[in-house]
Amino acid sequence: MAHILVVEDDADINRILCRYLEKVNYETTAAFSGSEAKLLLSVKTFDLILLDLMLPGINGEELVADIRKSSFIPIMIISAKSALEDKVKLLKSGADDYLVKPFEREEVLARVDALLRRSRDFADKVPGRNEISFKQLTMRPVSREVFVKGNLIGLTSHEYEILYLLLKYPERVFTKEQLYQDIWKSGYYGEDNTINVHISNIRKKIKDFDEDSYIKTVWGIGFKLDTAL
Repeated sequence: MAHILVVEDDADINRILCRYLEKVNYETTAAFSGSEAKLLLSVKTFDLILLDLMLPGINGEELVADIRKSSFIPIMIISAKSALEDKVKLLKSGADDYLVKPFEREEVLARVDALLRRSRDFADKVPGRNEISFKQLTMRPVSREVFVKGNLIGLTSHEYEILYLLLKYPERVFTKEQLYQDIWKSGYYGEDNTINVHISNIRKKIKDFDEDSYIKTVWGIGFKLDTAL
């Protein structure tokens, strides 16, 4: 069953969309601001996002840009903004579809079905995007899931992104500065403890299921995957 995040600050519209989806057996989670949606995305896995643009906190445009830094999850915009330039801008920045309010139930469901179908086909056909494996760990970038010996481990968004970088470049040593700039997208001001805490959390969550070493500390430099046999 696909799990869909509905991000819409109008409670009535949010409830209507969730009801449409649930009647055809999709699982839904409602968010009423961009900030709430970002928090949910950091702790849960979704198959698709329905997203309004004019949101309190983080707006829809900012949320799309943030999601696309690390995820290929399908995003369908549902907005009252009908100008062509708005549609083109969002589609170019990473949205997969754009539906103008008011909407019809049948069109919403047809577009949702099409996006989920394309997403499944994409995951099946694109080499390297479906799974990344290392030792007893498997990462699924499309769904942002990580398994150790078949057990799903719950990573925060930043923990996932750090691990993804290390898995993507297994021979590369990342300095704390590089990790901070790549993940937090901001200037590095000696935030050693921030990186150390996240690395420690990843190690602990992996160790719950496998005693083997996955992340190596390169003293005086940073971190890399522990590829030693």
